[in-house]
Amino acid sequence: MKTFVLDTNVLIHDPRAIYNFKDNVVVLPITVIEELDNLKRLHDERGRNARFVTRELDSLRRKGDITKGVELENGGILRIELKTKKETLPEGFLSKADNLIISTALYLKSKGENVIFISKDMNMRVKAESLGLKVEDYEKEKIDFGRFYYGYREILIEDEKIDRFYKQKKIKIEEEFYPNEFVILKGKSNPKKSAIGRYSKKDDLILSLMYDNEKPWGIRARNVEQRFAFEALLDDKILLVTLVGIAGTGKTLLALACGLKKVFDENAFRKLFIARPVIPVGRDIGYLPGTKEEKLSPWMGAIYDNLEFLLEVSGEKERIGKDEKMYDLESAIEYLFSTGKIEIEALTYIRGRSIPEQFIIIDEAQNLTPREVKTIISRAGEGTKVVLTGDPYQIDNPYLDAESNGLTYCVEKFKGEEIFAQVYFTKSERSKLASLAAEIL
Repeated sequence: MKTFVLDTNVLIHDPRAIYNFKDNVVVLPITVIEELDNLKRLHDERGRNARFVTRELDSLRRKGDITKGVELENGGILRIELKTKKETLPEGFLSKADNLIISTALYLKSKGENVIFISKDMNMRVKAESLGLKVEDYEKEKIDFGRFYYGYREILIEDEKIDRFYKQKKIKIEEEFYPNEFVILKGKSNPKKSAIGRYSKKDDLILSLMYDNEKPWGIRARNVEQRFAFEALLDDKILLVTLVGIAGTGKTLLALACGLKKVFDENAFRKLFIARPVIPVGRDIGYLPGTKEEKLSPWMGAIYDNLEFLLEVSGEKERIGKDEKMYDLESAIEYLFSTGKIEIEALTYIRGRSIPEQFIIIDEAQNLTPREVKTIISRAGEGTKVVLTGDPYQIDNPYLDAESNGLTYCVEKFKGEEIFAQVYFTKSERSKLASLAAEIL
């Protein structure tokens, strides 16, 4: 049997991690228990996970002496280790919790156990490996980003079939597709001859786009990826949309434009609900003065910028100004919020809510863990649509990467579902400078 020594951050990332090492020994150093005790008082996701782990350990304690090991339901053994091997740490290693956890793993190795140290912290893995320990990241919720689902693909077909597709608005292609997967059809003889469509699982056909000519709130699609995004965002049968890609590709702007159209123009949803992680993820927004909107404004700058742009290009600023005797952007934005049809919220407070008949936009979702994304999507009530946007290469959470964040994990798990659509953006449309920066920096 292998002995897996878990770092505290593994349990905070996945509070059921102790059950994912079947037929092996899972060891929690006593220092990890101390850190969980300090975290359990927090009112964010970390605190909730710490309390969950504590309750699990208390339940397992009743089975026997947990310092000697108790059997888990998966055939493994859980043990809390009290001893360390501090004397083997080099002089440069300070006496702090992280290093005490490593020293526990070293103690177990010195006893002859086949120890593998598991941590989400890259520096912890580097330090542990430098001391001769086998180390691994926690891989339970990781995906293979090299095979990431883009939500669309390019297919070469005979030129005459493309002509037929334009006339009949549908075509049968003998390939396996995911529901709502988008397709770029290109001619074999003439690559410049092309068409785009979306796979319908119900019809087992590639159908032409239904919303290709839409310009929600004055925004038109500038490239094929944005055309695909409009199709997913404006179709009420698609209840979960993920927009993934580099900065400046228009993910947030398109989501907001479609959300405003659905809420204000079509009344398809009662409210536009907008949220993004408060960085650091899950922390309280604090005791800043002012209203909730004023407290959140430092984190919602990108949302307000996009709303201002949409009010300008759509002509809504002039219409609102004329109707309500308001003639500046700030007053027009205030009016939008005063209607009660737009709500901004910190993700910290979304747990426990039920959100029916709303168009939900979660921006910067790459900073969420898989568990946090599950919490958000499970808040969706009847008639609610959820849109997740983010760039997996701009992650501020130190324990997440492109393969383990909640956004990419969500794409991997939902592909194949009929209520889901995904679009991966590669072309920046913000400006020539922004496009070049995204490419070369």
